[in-house]
Amino acid sequence: MSDSDSQPQPPVASDMMATMFAMQRDLNRRIGVDTDTMDENAQIEWVLNYTRAMSQELAELTDSVPWKWWAKYQTFDQQNARVEVVDLFHFLISLAQTLGMTAQDVYDLYMKKNELNWKRQKSGYTEKDESDNRDL
Repeated sequence: MSDSDSQPQPPVASDMMATMFAMQRDLNRRIGVDTDTMDENAQIEWVLNYTRAMSQELAELTDSVPWKWWAKYQTFDQQNARVEVVDLFHFLISLAQTLGMTAQDVYDLYMKKNELNWKRQKSGYTEKDESDNRDL
């Protein structure tokens, strides 16, 4: 079988995340938000805008599950919950971009923070040490 006969390989996760970041940048620019050109005041404004939007999306996600123990009419809307998670990603990626982060930056920092979280769990994490985040 020649190379042309082989199935295309799906992108690796890092490529997928980079694609999502590029698509979100394009969408934001389409609606008039360019995170690449923001000064500090605009960054502050958009960090607040995106965190508020994410708070709303979290509320919508919460409403997708029957959380009202006193209300018997509720059902679990798993499809809507999934959509709300994706909505959160839209805003989270925009927030990362507002802070000057690329998909690679998010990945690298995630890996470091994950390692720190594992260390905390292994040690029992009995005391809060805010300085352990400083070196990430």
